[in-house]
Amino acid sequence: MQKTLLLLVALVLGIAGVASAQTLSPLGIWTNAEKKATFEIYKCGDKLCGKIVTLTVPNDPATGKPKTDSQNPDAKLRSRPRLGMVFMEGFKYDDDNKWDDGKIYDPETGKTYSCYMKMENANTMEVKGYIGFSLIGKSQTWTRVK
Repeated sequence: MQKTLLLLVALVLGIAGVASAQTLSPLGIWTNAEKKATFEIYKCGDKLCGKIVTLTVPNDPATGKPKTDSQNPDAKLRSRPRLGMVFMEGFKYDDDNKWDDGKIYDPETGKTYSCYMKMENANTMEVKGYIGFSLIGKSQTWTRVK
């Protein structure tokens, strides 16, 4: 009886350990709290990248033309469309459902920040952009669309 109980406990702990070791994947389509856009996180080589796949207001209200990367510090890139723009690059898996060492570009300001993504559950992740140390920066909660 005691051997059976120990075997059962070991089996349950083993299953729990396997379940907790599974990695939640950020691959897919996401939106942030403002819901101004949706973003696709996808594999690019051995890392993860992100691009803008929809904009709720795709055209510039002043011109009626598609929004461009008008704030980019590189004048040659200011005419590129925001829709389809790769704005996240270089994320590699760290541990504990966190992808780190990435960069995120904000087309609203033309600034690029260090960034990490951390899965909170299968449909929610924290995305944090920062300069220098990740303790100081801005976090957003993104929600999976699909």
